[in-house]
Amino acid sequence: MTKATLIISVFRKKEELELIFRTLKQQTFREFEVIVADDDSGNDMPAHVEELKNRYGLEARTVTHSFSGFGKNIILNKAIRESRSDYLVFIDGDCIPHRRFMEGHLREHGANTVLCGRRVMLGEKLSVRLKEDPTVMGGGSISYFRLMGDVFSKPNPGYHIEEGIYIGSRLLRRMRGTEITLSGCNFSLDKRLMEKINGFDEDYTGPGIGEDSDLEFRLRLAGAELRSVRNLAVLYHIYHPLTTENNSNWEHFHEVAQKTGTYFCKNGLIKTNGQTA
Repeated sequence: MTKATLIISVFRKKEELELIFRTLKQQTFREFEVIVADDDSGNDMPAHVEELKNRYGLEARTVTHSFSGFGKNIILNKAIRESRSDYLVFIDGDCIPHRRFMEGHLREHGANTVLCGRRVMLGEKLSVRLKEDPTVMGGGSISYFRLMGDVFSKPNPGYHIEEGIYIGSRLLRRMRGTEITLSGCNFSLDKRLMEKINGFDEDYTGPGIGEDSDLEFRLRLAGAELRSVRNLAVLYHIYHPLTTENNSNWEHFHEVAQKTGTYFCKNGLIKTNGQTA
């Protein structure tokens, strides 16, 4: 049985997906499958993933759907149901993993534990360069010297470059002493823990909150321990204009999630009638 499932949430971004597959080929930990969770990018996405799978020799497949609107949480739940392993790692389709990314998540995982990473925010120029020149990720990582230069690039410079320093020592990482929060683009956990809270809440109808803040809130209610893998599971975010969060998501979060005080959402992996979608 495969030891882990890497779930990549995608909406279009075919060029970025190829960058991800290229670095997945370089991972130091290789016992994982890849599921591309495609939120209705079009009929050509499964064929594109199949071509990348064959080119880079990875165990990969696509789950997709036809959906009008924001269906990220719906397709993520579908990917969870389709996964063939007991451990799930999540990234977004605009985030490129360091060559030791999967190793970092699998090395630190534990029972009833959610591993939470961060991301380096690449600037616009370095993001364009990365797409044009594969040697930017030479050896499966971006040099800190290059990241430092990205801070001074214009327009739209990079930031959070400190997240790009790989630190293998748990003691040194703990010395940072920062608060742990769950980011939807870089986290992992046992599948049974995801099933315990009924997966992603599909009542969130726009970007933001529903794929991370809500998830963290319910996982904590369920008694899960959140543990940091900052500077261990390093991830590089490709530049794009900021996404506007949906106000209705905040309303749902405060009215339903926080006031009910329950970690099991009604519209998740299992619906209220007890049937899967």
